[in-house]
Amino acid sequence: MKVAVRYFTKSKKGNTERIAKFIEEKINVPALDVSNPLEEETEILLLVNAMYAADVDKNIKQFLRNNKDKIKTLINVNSSASGASTIKPVKKVCDEEGINVSEKEFHTVAGWIFINKGRPNKEDFERLEAFLKEAVING
Repeated sequence: MKVAVRYFTKSKKGNTERIAKFIEEKINVPALDVSNPLEEETEILLLVNAMYAADVDKNIKQFLRNNKDKIKTLINVNSSASGASTIKPVKKVCDEEGINVSEKEFHTVAGWIFINKGRPNKEDFERLEAFLKEAVING
């Protein structure tokens, strides 16, 4: 099964990149930022992203539009300081572009300034590892 991992972050805190690199380590697939297009069709795209002002960044949306013909199924992996999931804005773009979105999603809160200090933490990464086993490895 062909799996790809892409992420986008503009935060200096690096929570999204930490999550993406953790996935890379656990499933042995390079986690690249969304400036790297998909080179071939993927059965599963793990899209690691974060909430910015109640939406996903325009770079996530553009990546999806540019790679729509190479994504069989997208699994949304996200974090936000507000606690809100990015599934709705990601799914909106995917629906417009004809990309299948898995019902399986991983979401966690993330630290930002004084909110959710220390998150994602050890327990969040343990949950992510269990999620990866269920959704991707044993899929």
